[in-house]
Amino acid sequence: MRIDLHNHTTRCNHAKGSMESYIKRAIELGIDIYGFSEHAPMDFDEQYRLKFHEMNDYKNDVLTLKEKYQKDIKILLGYEVDYLKGHIDERIIKADVDYMIGSVHFLGSWGFDNPEFSDEYKSRNIDEIWQEYFDNIETMAKMGAFDIVGHLDLIKIFNFMPKRDIRVIATPALKAIKKSNMVIELNAAGLRKPCKEVYPSKSLLEVVYEFDIPITFSSDAHAIGQVGFKYNEVRELAKKIGFTKAVTFEQRQQQLVTF
Repeated sequence: MRIDLHNHTTRCNHAKGSMESYIKRAIELGIDIYGFSEHAPMDFDEQYRLKFHEMNDYKNDVLTLKEKYQKDIKILLGYEVDYLKGHIDERIIKADVDYMIGSVHFLGSWGFDNPEFSDEYKSRNIDEIWQEYFDNIETMAKMGAFDIVGHLDLIKIFNFMPKRDIRVIATPALKAIKKSNMVIELNAAGLRKPCKEVYPSKSLLEVVYEFDIPITFSSDAHAIGQVGFKYNEVRELAKKIGFTKAVTFEQRQQQLVTF
């Protein structure tokens, strides 16, 4: 079973290609379950996400494709929601979707994964940055509002690595993720970024396995050529660590399948 749950559309204003072209590519690649998880509306950084008034159109677009291609592929509806204190909107949290990805892209107002603002890494204590990031992941998990943790160690994107053991920094967040019954995605986008590594890293994924936290798979596609990106490589990494099953969703309910 091939699963790819974290993918975007042109409605976020930084992806290319029609939604239908993504689905056709997914079918070509033999993907069984494909999820759209557009950047959810928020009253912050609004130029890089869906608008509130577009929510129904987005939902209808996904459901139309779901019906059209039901014999070829299972299509799911989701959101990727930015966890940012003071900006979580009830309209999103209560949306009728198959799953919610909770992600941290901002530390305060700093968009740390945006190359435009990467110089800030050089002016701050790197250990403190990593701690603040995983503190946010932990708080997000404790909300109990999300199903999947998006790109768990995104903070490594530009290769600014801490002196402290990352596993120690991340452990409280992982415990909160386990307690909240969340799933961690293996996100291949890191292989396209300067860190050249899956999110999360092999060492963190080993801790995920030890904690018995379930996983799923994502290419985080923003272009047709990124659909199913490096799927076989990511799947083999999961298998080497010991995983044999992955999670998919329907109406916020987890379903465990063999991959």
